[in-house]
Amino acid sequence: MSGLLERLRLPLARLRSGDGPAARTSGFADRERGPGGSAFWVMVQKEFGDHIRSWRFIILLAIVTLACIGSIYASITALKDAQEAATGSGTEIDSSFLFLKMFTVSDGSLPNFLTFLSFLAPLIGIAIGFDSINSERNKGTLSRVMSQPVYRDDFLNAKFVAGLLLIAVVVFSLGFLVMGMGLLTIGYPPTPEEFWRVVVALVITTVYVGLWLNLSLLFSVRFKQAATSALSGIAVWIFFLVFYGMIVNLVSNATAPGDAADAAAYVSQQNWMMLLQRLSPAYLFQEAASTLLLPDVRTLNPFVTQDQAYLALNAPLSFGQSLLLVWPQVVAIVAETAVSFAASYVAFMRQEIRSRS
Repeated sequence: MSGLLERLRLPLARLRSGDGPAARTSGFADRERGPGGSAFWVMVQKEFGDHIRSWRFIILLAIVTLACIGSIYASITALKDAQEAATGSGTEIDSSFLFLKMFTVSDGSLPNFLTFLSFLAPLIGIAIGFDSINSERNKGTLSRVMSQPVYRDDFLNAKFVAGLLLIAVVVFSLGFLVMGMGLLTIGYPPTPEEFWRVVVALVITTVYVGLWLNLSLLFSVRFKQAATSALSGIAVWIFFLVFYGMIVNLVSNATAPGDAADAAAYVSQQNWMMLLQRLSPAYLFQEAASTLLLPDVRTLNPFVTQDQAYLALNAPLSFGQSLLLVWPQVVAIVAETAVSFAASYVAFMRQEIRSRS
């Protein structure tokens, strides 16, 4: 933190040595205000470097990487078993979108890559942001940084931008690691459509983990102790990952129509249950990522009429159509991320920052 304070004092020193009053007013504001200001990027670089060098992040990254490697081993084993079974029966294995199957299939010993990513990736966002603000406050460095020529919102924005950049680096590194291992193992290169499906799925994953980063930032602003904010973030993660689906199933059983022959009431009730399910960010991410990585998914509607099933073409969707199908889910994830960041922003801007005596 002392290094950050020294780097933040440099613009103030240049300001005091400026020529005339203009250098003390508008020129300094133009340089320092907003994401383009030097103080903002100094804080971003400092936060990014601190996260990279922290043992907490290194340990968590090692756990996620080992889990992803295990899932890739399970998927490659499943593909080899399917190929051997097809060879033994004298048939040919379906090689369409074979590269994408490394992300979605498994031999049953371990979950696939997509399941591991949806389960463990939120922990990266929680681990990055749960003590971003309250640790600075408890150590007394927050008031010292705010005494420098730094805007308060730039401080919070730098925390978020640095965390999101780190999340993007980790997610894309894991995704390209899986692609490289699969290319070396099965020797089957991805088509351009498969490549862009994986890239868009990784972008959606980055936004999804950014949602948990914003939630952890909100808890870090709201609670004074880092342990309290960490437990709050983990509790919300467990709730949406485990208990929320159980609650929706209980509500579905309690509100089921009494007349089983009333098809309209049953369809209406199931549509409401689907709406409740899609309030969960974990469910939205699972729908969006699985639809992009599984081109055979043609609809996310739980009910398909007989005419729709009969008239549908027996062919996978194109990349554009799959993206169009999951666009509402993507917009919902972005909206939840924006709402959580707005809540942390408002809470931080309204808080009083006092210097420690």
